[in-house]
Amino acid sequence: MDDLTALARHHLDRAKTDPHGRSSHLFLHDGPLRQSVIAMVAGCELDEHNAPPAASLQVLHGHVRLTAGKTGHVRLELIAGQVQRIPQERHALVAVEDSVVLLTAVTATVGCPTPTEEAAAHHHMARPHMAG
Repeated sequence: MDDLTALARHHLDRAKTDPHGRSSHLFLHDGPLRQSVIAMVAGCELDEHNAPPAASLQVLHGHVRLTAGKTGHVRLELIAGQVQRIPQERHALVAVEDSVVLLTAVTATVGCPTPTEEAAAHHHMARPHMAG
């Protein structure tokens, strides 16, 4: 069993001495399920990146801003104790103050299409069939 409070404290201490201002640790890896603690000092940013098939972000300490969408039109301010589903699109994370988050992600699902696969299937099914 992992102690999230101890992990958060440890990685925030490491982030404060890291040249990039962050420290992370994947502490649970069970099939497609991943849980990681990510610590970031104020002003640190995780640049825009792709979303896994399913994920949530829980703030253990501090205040972060999650942005998503092509123009960053989705802006979510999250503080300690809050949890948020991560949008199924490219997103970025900024530490507004020294922060630690718990990232829970499902990297693959058997028999369940990814959002991209689902959109492609829906697009294909929505096309009218033209008789030749």
